[in-house]
Amino acid sequence: MPLIESQPSALAKVYAKSLFELAHQQGGQADAESTLGELEDIIEIARNDKAFSELLASRLIDSGKRDASLERIFDGKVSPLTLNFLRQLNRKGRLANLSQIAIAMDTLVQDHFGRIEVDVFTATPIGAGELESVRKQLSDSLGKDVIMHPYTDSSMLGGIKLRMGDQLIDASIQAQLRKMRDGLLDTGSAQVRGRSNDMID
Repeated sequence: MPLIESQPSALAKVYAKSLFELAHQQGGQADAESTLGELEDIIEIARNDKAFSELLASRLIDSGKRDASLERIFDGKVSPLTLNFLRQLNRKGRLANLSQIAIAMDTLVQDHFGRIEVDVFTATPIGAGELESVRKQLSDSLGKDVIMHPYTDSSMLGGIKLRMGDQLIDASIQAQLRKMRDGLLDTGSAQVRGRSNDMID
């Protein structure tokens, strides 16, 4: 059973809020961001290592044995706060929700510190000047410090896609073609209905 990769549930948001508040009380913005970074690193490892993902998410593994494994793997590698949080999730049977919790915490960090991280997808690598132009436009419109993460998506024909949390702004050529196609289909259907009505009249 892999980690649950979906938008945060209400429960995931509660766990994320608790972890954020603990980290922020402990060391302000630096600790909140560092703790979030550790969660994201753990999730990335799980995505690339099936055995590790099973360790975190499988219901077949005894909670006590998993707790010992977590301590052995992460002691000294992550902060005591992150390790204790993982062990608490294990005790509650909620480790499979780690990805949801990280997404919810990322939103809290961004909202609290007035910044937002944006994934930028283009068909070919985007130039620094163009990336900065997009960043400035977003920063001006959102009123936040925008952190850009550029990615190349070879499946795109052109244009740009922006992902901010769970929101996707799709200005790719494929999206424009889909809109044109949908528009043509709607127009065609309307014309057929019009002709049918004329025939009935």
